Amino acid sequence: MAAQQIRASDGEREQVAHILRAAMGEGRLTLDEGEERLAAVYQAVYRDDLERLTADLPGNGRPALADLPEARMAVARQRRRTAAAASAVIVVVAALLAAWALTGAHFIWPGFLFFLFIFGPIGRGRRHDRR
Repeated sequence: MAAQQIRASDGEREQVAHILRAAMGEGRLTLDEGEERLAAVYQAVYRDDLERLTADLPGNGRPALADLPEARMAVARQRRRTAAAASAVIVVVAALLAAWALTGAHFIWPGFLFFLFIFGPIGRGRRHDRR
């Protein structure tokens, strides 16, 4: 039994068209080659049809997708999330250190911080591996 082909979406066609335009701009494709491939993009029915159009480009042309506004916005969102998480950790650590200094509980707080900094990243790594 042959593998079932998956139909291409309009968004996938637009991504491949962007890749081809970038390749034309870099001089990897001549104007005629680029125009021919762009016509084939909009006639493509299946994902395999699209993949063939970028197979001879470095990385299948995927690095060009990083220039898309959607990709740049996703990177900016991820940076904001990372900065917010780092800020939250700093605030929590500062509060714990202040409580430790004010209460004089010399053995409880440092142990908690050790647990937080050693086992916290391990737990985050395990959650990340499950995705």
